[in-house]
Amino acid sequence: MSDQYSIRAVASRRIHEVIEPWVASQPQALALVDRRCRLTYGELATATREAAVQLRELGVRPGDRLMLVAENCAALAVLVLAASQCDAWAVVVNARLSPREIDNFVAHSAARRVLYASDVSKEAAEHADRAGAVRHAWPYVGELAVGPLNEASDVAAVSEDPVEQVAAMIYTSGTSGQPKGVTLTHANLLYTATLSRELRHLGPADGVYGVLPMAHVVGLSSQLIGSLSCGCTLYLEERFSPETLVSALREGGVTILIGVPAMYARLLDWCARTGTVLDGHGLRVIGTAGAPLTPELKAKVEAAFGMPLQNGYGLTEMSPTIAQTPLDRPRQDCSVGPPVPGVEVRIVDVLGNDVVPGGVGELWVRGPNLMKGYYRDEAQTRAAINPEGWLNTGDLARQEDDGALFIVGRTKELIIRSGFNVYPVEVEQVLNSHPAIVQSAVVGRQVDGNEEVVAFVELADGVPVARDMLEAYLRERLSPYKVPTEIRSMTQLPAAPTGKLLKGEMKRLAASAADARQTVL
Repeated sequence: MSDQYSIRAVASRRIHEVIEPWVASQPQALALVDRRCRLTYGELATATREAAVQLRELGVRPGDRLMLVAENCAALAVLVLAASQCDAWAVVVNARLSPREIDNFVAHSAARRVLYASDVSKEAAEHADRAGAVRHAWPYVGELAVGPLNEASDVAAVSEDPVEQVAAMIYTSGTSGQPKGVTLTHANLLYTATLSRELRHLGPADGVYGVLPMAHVVGLSSQLIGSLSCGCTLYLEERFSPETLVSALREGGVTILIGVPAMYARLLDWCARTGTVLDGHGLRVIGTAGAPLTPELKAKVEAAFGMPLQNGYGLTEMSPTIAQTPLDRPRQDCSVGPPVPGVEVRIVDVLGNDVVPGGVGELWVRGPNLMKGYYRDEAQTRAAINPEGWLNTGDLARQEDDGALFIVGRTKELIIRSGFNVYPVEVEQVLNSHPAIVQSAVVGRQVDGNEEVVAFVELADGVPVARDMLEAYLRERLSPYKVPTEIRSMTQLPAAPTGKLLKGEMKRLAASAADARQTVL
């Protein structure tokens, strides 16, 4: 445990209960704002209760999985809380995913019902139409489309203990390309809410800019549950736009801005092109997580905002927070800060032995925010978490004498693009299914504040393919952030005598300009 902080737990048993103190003390204060509606804490409580009644009438039972296909909006927030009231699991899925991905998640979760925010997201409406969902009016939050009842859906065990009862399941594609559902308990999410209050000092005077998708762990855990547990106003945005962000900052009310490095890079680029100056913004905290932060981007962001850029590190499996830089001790480097209270860390070598102080090794973590496990996959759960409760993050790290962690690399092939996880094997499987492609290899390429997806392919003789045709094929089967930024064809991909593709060589090639061996499609 870190001795850098002190902490007091949120006194709730379920995540929907975090609003109760604010419903009692400030019922007229704004809780949620999106481009369609504004809900006070009193209205949020009523909307949640009525949505829970409606869910029960739709056949949703305690222990059921309730899949929510949406983008950030007040309706999604209400349904997450309503699922908690029903003791159902909220399975939040980004509407921008492809039909194939959505179908995989529906099948794997055996969701009792699938609801679509069809009034908010064009993509959600398209998924709803494909599923034959019927549109219904919901109190306070507008129209939602309701998919058919899954009569065969099984009921998971229900426990009064928040440590045991699952509140949400977040999907992250496994290295096998198959769905991997991370089950997070009420206790997991409530602990992260505590960190939001204690480490970022959130309170009723704060307005949080909610642009991180709730289909991903930071958006659901820290952004939604953390903000509501502190009595903040959460300003929900469906998608990031520099212009929309700047407008929100100028309107006032937004005091907390947390994003991914790529978001800040896009914002600075837009400001440079439009001559926009980021002054008079009213922010008291700006932070980043979800991807590596470079010194160059950190310096530019701090100069533009006139304040320190806080950094952090986490994983979906840790709900997500592992480390954060303290507000009162901002850093000049790109450390992710010391471990948060309650989270223990080890840095180990390939044999599982602790490395020497200051040495680089694989980062293992454990704490009260550690997931319950991967849904319906005990083998993967055991592979990730050892009998002593240590989660192998797969990341390489070192720790300085003051406790600060530095993430120096990844032992996994995971690509983090704009804060979203991209597993190469999933993209490769789709590429390899195209008749013009013999085999493929996908690697990440570092750019300022982000990573790009680069694909290398071997083309079949006599089967023509154009970039626009191949890209259309990929976009039908992959979410946009997984589609490669660049596709290079080669006569033969670099391989060892065994036939194993040499991805290290291809990462080197991706970082450099294409040479005579490669053709950029």
